[in-house]
Amino acid sequence: MINLTDSAVNAIKSAISSSTHPTGGLRVIVEAGGCNGFKYKMGLAEEPKPDDTVIERDGLKVFVDNKSREHLAGTTIDFVMALERSGFTFHNPNATVSCSCGKSFS
Repeated sequence: MINLTDSAVNAIKSAISSSTHPTGGLRVIVEAGGCNGFKYKMGLAEEPKPDDTVIERDGLKVFVDNKSREHLAGTTIDFVMALERSGFTFHNPNATVSCSCGKSFS
């Protein structure tokens, strides 16, 4: 389903450990919008919703709703540190076009 690099896992675990709110995992969704039709959204979540698929890696839980699951199948999420821009990147084999920011696709 979704793959997380070691760098992504470490960044997410760091965000969870520094969160002031109860956090059970990371929610990843795909929404309509962005430059190319769809955009990725991520955020910490307390618990999965009833229609979520829960993916676990190294004790980290990722929550993906059923509508987003088909768009994210096979996607690798990485966390990249760079001079120009640091943050999460998505390598999605289902995307035919991606925005230069890496947050939008079709």
